[in-house]
Amino acid sequence: MIRFGPAGSPDSFAAMGYKTTLQMPEYLEKMGLSAFEYQCGRGVRISRAAAEQLGAAAREKGIALSIHAPYYISLSSAEEQKREKSIDYILQTARAADAMGARRIVVHSGSCGGMSREEALALAKDTMRKALTALDAEKLGHVHICPETMGKLGQLGTLEEVLELCRLDKRLIPCIDFGHLNARTFGSLTKEGGYEEVLDTMDKALGKERLTRFHAHFSKIEYTRNGGEKLHLTFADTKYGPEFEPLAKLLAQRGLSPHIICESAGTQAEDAAIMRDLYHRALAQLP
Repeated sequence: MIRFGPAGSPDSFAAMGYKTTLQMPEYLEKMGLSAFEYQCGRGVRISRAAAEQLGAAAREKGIALSIHAPYYISLSSAEEQKREKSIDYILQTARAADAMGARRIVVHSGSCGGMSREEALALAKDTMRKALTALDAEKLGHVHICPETMGKLGQLGTLEEVLELCRLDKRLIPCIDFGHLNARTFGSLTKEGGYEEVLDTMDKALGKERLTRFHAHFSKIEYTRNGGEKLHLTFADTKYGPEFEPLAKLLAQRGLSPHIICESAGTQAEDAAIMRDLYHRALAQLP
């Protein structure tokens, strides 16, 4: 089942009178959405009791939960201590995910620093193996780590790098951030062919099963030629893109069922609803 939803709390959440994250499933039901990505970017601060309450409310409303792990995770750090701390942050996130019934945690791989991309990727792969072992040791192997494609040129997280990480274990699910990919390739997703290349590359690297259920982020993002990603925008933007409609057509044609999380700046629920409608329109137009 394909799902659409926001990352974090949109501006309209508070504007509609909601006050706590525990009310998010009710809000999402009213918006006609079926996914939510809880944000732990600045640290895993949710208590187990609160996570269990959120999970129960989400199950009641049919909302699939995922969690974004802390931004400062660096699988590729040249410092062993930072890599070890990153494994602990992944464990903290997985514990929260388990408590709320979420099965996917999104993780940044880190940057290249002064290393070559090959050296950084080798470190990231080693750290990822250790993270999987740590999850298994705590009986959290059912929580899927989703390495994310990144938008800044100096970050580890091209499509190929993320897929290489995911080849380590079948439990690893790629988080394809289409806005990030568009930003770091300076607009390659402006046409359907760009999306086809991403999906075909994923299929070839990981197979149909993971292609069918991949995780995704989508937003329009301003970028620069010397750095890549600069600023998250909303669907009102007409300059930078990418547009969702070509991807919606491909998802419908290929029968894919990703979880698509919108990261628009403040309008992530409304823009997720636009994606939902474009997908169902594409589905209705199939022969």
